[in-house]
Amino acid sequence: MPPSTTKSLRIAVLADSDTRWKWGALTADRIAPGPSMEAGPRGEAQVGLALDGYLLRGRATPTARQLEEVGVRADSLREVTAVEFLRAMAETSYDIVVLALVGGGVQAMLHGLARVWDGLDKEPGARKRPVVVTGYVGVVYEKLADGLLLRHGADLVLANSRQDAERFRAVYEGVGADASSVTEVALPFLGGAAYEGEHDPYTVVFAVQPSVPDNRRDRVYLLDRLIRHARLHPEREVLLKLRSRPGEHTTHIEELPYQKLIQRLEPPANFRLVYGNMGEVLDRTDLLVTISSTAALESLHRRIPTAVLTDLGIREVLGNHHFVGSGCLASWDQLDAGHRPVPDEEWVARQGVVAGGTSQTESGGGSYAEAFDAARERIAKLLASPERPPLTPYYTPVTAPGYLPGILARHHLGPDGTPLPGAPAHDKEPGPVRQIVRRAARGAYRHGVQRVAPVIRRMGEL
Repeated sequence: MPPSTTKSLRIAVLADSDTRWKWGALTADRIAPGPSMEAGPRGEAQVGLALDGYLLRGRATPTARQLEEVGVRADSLREVTAVEFLRAMAETSYDIVVLALVGGGVQAMLHGLARVWDGLDKEPGARKRPVVVTGYVGVVYEKLADGLLLRHGADLVLANSRQDAERFRAVYEGVGADASSVTEVALPFLGGAAYEGEHDPYTVVFAVQPSVPDNRRDRVYLLDRLIRHARLHPEREVLLKLRSRPGEHTTHIEELPYQKLIQRLEPPANFRLVYGNMGEVLDRTDLLVTISSTAALESLHRRIPTAVLTDLGIREVLGNHHFVGSGCLASWDQLDAGHRPVPDEEWVARQGVVAGGTSQTESGGGSYAEAFDAARERIAKLLASPERPPLTPYYTPVTAPGYLPGILARHHLGPDGTPLPGAPAHDKEPGPVRQIVRRAARGAYRHGVQRVAPVIRRMGEL
């Protein structure tokens, strides 16, 4: 049945990190069809929408603090293995399933779900399989073909901008895959009040990234320049916006946390570290500085002056090459001298964000408010359709016999999507002892990444 105001729409979101949980849950709010499904800017629970969250157990499973910082609420939220999630999808009826995972995880779940739902609607009166949605958390600047083909097979593959939609379709069509799933939307967490002028004090925020840059020298350089900026401008407040506390992981591994690197430095009184929701930090920001973080798009959407650093070069490995043509590229020397980048309106529009003009997005009109209409319409048609075709990923044992089995095996699935013998929690829920062991193993992994691995690497460089 199509969704209505008298029947709650049930959506399941499977995420493997705090960032992807935020994207998946907010996307669920944005794409839910029906007049009662208009999402709020902070992802508040919507009328007629029942949201169940599943956190895929792994190295980046978010902590309670990270979930609280994200600020997205769900009707239920639990940690699962891939096999446990597939079992839940076999036992529970949903209208929509959002896969907010890394590409390999999406591909594994598509094959697992295809097996779980095989023949589901062949019996008279039987329930239909859910509509499956996936996409990207932010800027797509690397592994475009690899990531896209791993996501192929979902009913909707969401593209966060016009530029991404064109690139996605070109990749699918170029390999002879069906490109009809590509649906243009926007980043679901854009919003907040438009920038109206300088605060007192004037506030500069450097938004860090867990994996960029990836070496101590460059990170110390960035810290040194940020501290130098604070000393040059004692009247300003200079904030280092951090993604996670030591021992926590986000979407990417952070081997060299800024919190530890700064211990040997002596920042001035107007410099400090901050955590928390990015939107709340932007509420008091006068200049957002980053290497290539998606926070730059959030900032541009709110018309906040935004600088993408060129100090370490404009390179694909840094991701700042994505901002070529944006008008936002600048160095610390330029920023120290008072430069404020002016974004190119045409470039910004192609990224699915708003810069300049009136505050249409806050009043309910304009391009951003309409960005999810196409996705909602497509999902409504699929929900109303009497039949739903099976999931058909591009990668199969025939098209990728040397690649696909390894991807599925990482999630304890065989080539046909069935759980492998000995798969974790294949036949029962984890007991208290198993849960304790899992938490200990995850803590040991994080300790190894942030403490042991860097020491071994340094020893290898001697």
